[in-house]
Amino acid sequence: MRQSFRALASSRDSGEVRETAGVTIASSGVTFQMFNAAFLSSPVVGEHDLESRIATAKVHFAARGLGWSYWVCEGWLDRAARRRAREAFRKHGLYMATELPGMLAERLRSPTRDLPRLDVRVVGDDATWRAFCDIGALCFNVPLGWFQEVFEDPRVWKNGFTGYVAYDDGQPVSTAATVIAGGAVGVYNVATIPSRQRCGFGETVMRHALDCARERHGIERTVLQSTPQGLHLYERMGYSTVTTVAVYTS
Repeated sequence: MRQSFRALASSRDSGEVRETAGVTIASSGVTFQMFNAAFLSSPVVGEHDLESRIATAKVHFAARGLGWSYWVCEGWLDRAARRRAREAFRKHGLYMATELPGMLAERLRSPTRDLPRLDVRVVGDDATWRAFCDIGALCFNVPLGWFQEVFEDPRVWKNGFTGYVAYDDGQPVSTAATVIAGGAVGVYNVATIPSRQRCGFGETVMRHALDCARERHGIERTVLQSTPQGLHLYERMGYSTVTTVAVYTS
């Protein structure tokens, strides 16, 4: 996940990537605060250690006047830090936005049903970029302008972030994206327009993206952060929950 945010941030003139005092900052410098992000870069020992790392990121973003978010793998918090986490973030003006199951699959299982045949295209021109943004903004309930701002620079698609759009009868219906890091393929932006959900489109484009990653890089291990809606699909595909990712926002 950190690498995906690094790829996005380093593709923009307004972006910044920093490593400091146990904190990774990968800020795209955009309106959408989820993409002005801080992460833990090592395990946390105790409440004071956690508060120090929150304060470090807060100073960075306050100096730039940006709304921001902190993405926390709860497996990196010891018992004391985990117990006091919400209060620690609240002291610094950050509030829990969501908790996402962090999932891992060493190898995907075979499909349990016949999947639709779709025309899957790599994002690389204006049409596929617009489709990727339209679907993402709709499915993740984000203003379209915010989503476009994150992905507007063509350097995004040449910097390790690979996007895919699936078309059914010429109409864009589903998306996925991949980032390679740490010997695994990270899966992101899996989305299907509401009118075409539960048809196997999301699984089809996701499997296509992972097939491409395996062919190019020889990697089968994959990781993702699931929404509640996608959890059962990912479990059928062979993913297991190994941690929880908590997201706090300003």
